[in-house]
Amino acid sequence: MSKDTLTITDQRNGKTYEAPIELGTIRAMDLRKIKTSPDDFGVMTYDPAFMNTASCKSNITFIDGDKGILRYRGYDIETLAEHCTYLQVAYLLLYGELPTPQQDKDWTWEITHHTMLHETTKTFIDGFRYDAHPMGILVSTLAALSTVYPEAKNIHDPENRQKQIVRLIAKMATLAAYSYRHRRGHPYVYPDNDLNYTENFMNMLWKMTEPKYMASPVIARALDVLFILHADHEQNCSSTTMRVIGSAQTDPYLSMAGAAAALAGPLHGGANEEVLKMLDEIGSVKNIPNYIKRVKEGEIKLMGFGHRVYKNYDPRARIIKAVADEVFEVTGRNERLDIALELERIALQDDYFVSRKLYPNVDFYSGIIYQAMGFQPDMFTVLFAIPRAAGWLAQWNEMVQDPEQKIARPRQIYTGIDHRQIIAKQEEPAEVKVG
Repeated sequence: MSKDTLTITDQRNGKTYEAPIELGTIRAMDLRKIKTSPDDFGVMTYDPAFMNTASCKSNITFIDGDKGILRYRGYDIETLAEHCTYLQVAYLLLYGELPTPQQDKDWTWEITHHTMLHETTKTFIDGFRYDAHPMGILVSTLAALSTVYPEAKNIHDPENRQKQIVRLIAKMATLAAYSYRHRRGHPYVYPDNDLNYTENFMNMLWKMTEPKYMASPVIARALDVLFILHADHEQNCSSTTMRVIGSAQTDPYLSMAGAAAALAGPLHGGANEEVLKMLDEIGSVKNIPNYIKRVKEGEIKLMGFGHRVYKNYDPRARIIKAVADEVFEVTGRNERLDIALELERIALQDDYFVSRKLYPNVDFYSGIIYQAMGFQPDMFTVLFAIPRAAGWLAQWNEMVQDPEQKIARPRQIYTGIDHRQIIAKQEEPAEVKVG
């Protein structure tokens, strides 16, 4: 008997089954052969929220939540954040290797020269109310781009896929900036090909009447690092959504619109806004002990602490904390940072939080930094979506080429009424008239 198998004994009938173990998993379909009779459907697994179910094989991102490790294509996130630009990391996620100097130059040129939007797309954005949420504009406009590039539906053509990948990475920053400008009633700013990716994004966000926008190098680099940290995160809610929609052979624009819609939820991309609300509610460092007390009593939650995957300090949070110091040297110190630092210090020393492995996650500091840069909370999720485009597209591209991929179609456990019939109404007796 092979050691790489799982032996299962069905106590209902005493039968024994073998399921091969590969990469620490068994195939769910192997459980289907466990039956009590020939017409029995077989055993299924029940796993709400996919807590312990692998839906794909991937070689893009590795996470060890217990050890606090995050790697893109084998590279530690700390190394990439220190030595690379966002576009270099996007190239790594999409193509498996960091670009050579020539590849880096060619890739940057391609992205830079595809940032312009068709003028009709600007008209589409103009159709939104003046107070429309930027994330709603982004999601809707991404879907609308499917009509601008109908050839994107040919997803099995590698050259065509590459063209759409370049377009989406390039145009995400433009879409995000235009959603920001629309909300504020400002005219749109065209991309500037003399600037790098984050500098150009800042130009489209904040340029007013000056002939040439001069980006702060500190802010530009901080944004670049934040983009690297948010570029991918394995099979999270939005990446899984990208794969599920893409499994129907949907084009990447519509697939990404769905992924962005998933990201828009407060439990996913909107978590850093909740952190800011919490810090504002605390108000002052002196109020932290009472707030901690309310958390322990179950009255409220401590936002920005804990993670579905990480049971250790989120490695991205350490990097963001260092970036915060650099940003505040330029923007001036925000009192929310003092509250956050003291809150973190107390929580990391308190057995209540340590025993529950509630460590700061990426959302704990990112919102503070974004606000210091001048962004309102309604832009936070949009800022998350810009870099995550690289991860979504890497996941989508991998899924399209996976020979085991089929259209996603989970099973369910039916708990409704077994069977019933409509009882025909009896005819009313005819009315008898007298006289």
